[in-house]
Amino acid sequence: MHGGDLKLERYAGPPGDPGLFGIAPGDPVWRVHGQATGMLTGGFAALMLQSLHPLAMAGVDQHSDFRADPVGRLNGTVRFITTTTFGSSAAAREVIDIVRRIHTRVHGTAPDGRPYRADDPALLTWVHTAEVRSFLAGHQTYAPRPLRLTPAECDTYYRQAAPVAEALGARNVPRTSLEAERYLARLRPQLHATPAALDSVLFLRRFGRTRRERLVVGLLTNASVGLLPDWARTELGIHRPAPVRTGWDRPLATAVGRTLQWGLGPSRIQAAARGRLAGARQG
Repeated sequence: MHGGDLKLERYAGPPGDPGLFGIAPGDPVWRVHGQATGMLTGGFAALMLQSLHPLAMAGVDQHSDFRADPVGRLNGTVRFITTTTFGSSAAAREVIDIVRRIHTRVHGTAPDGRPYRADDPALLTWVHTAEVRSFLAGHQTYAPRPLRLTPAECDTYYRQAAPVAEALGARNVPRTSLEAERYLARLRPQLHATPAALDSVLFLRRFGRTRRERLVVGLLTNASVGLLPDWARTELGIHRPAPVRTGWDRPLATAVGRTLQWGLGPSRIQAAARGRLAGARQG
């Protein structure tokens, strides 16, 4: 998921560095972003949900290489999230600066004639909110039940995730579950599936370099459909009955996730980050 080299030096030092956003083991952001099945299903759900904003989708459609290199795009997103969550202060600043520079070059005109810019604070808030809502939904569905967040911890998750979005330029970022749902309700009239959105979701649900990879992606994207709001599934034309989502998709994704986590073993990134944070106590 990281594309080869984990670059553990980004997480392991300097000793005692609290990270740019002060995220520690046990914090809701650490727990959500460290749970592989929830992040994979939540990540796919986030891409589907984000596609429903016509301006955000126009930017992806006209500037992203996701069709030519979907795995590379996945690797890049995973590296950004892991670095800002578990990395040192310097490593987090570096990836944020890189993304901000990229955003300044992404601008154009959507098919409906409206201009867009990837560094537009309103678009950044949309992308962030759709993402963290989906990650949290994935965690609350696929993490072992004792490890799921309480309602108060869900609010803390939103508060802890917000500074990353603000560092990228987002404004008025939701900081509780209620604020996130109210935000989605306010934006609902602006959200619909453009031809580019429908094409991207179809591509997402079918991509894979090998037959086995396509099978796994298909299982995970089917599961991610269950994390979307009902209206989002309707907009995207995805008709997957609730009994199928809960009785078939969810158990299969749980089994796939457990297999992936077994294959990955304990997270070397999280272990390196814990070692760096432990330096503060030793000092």
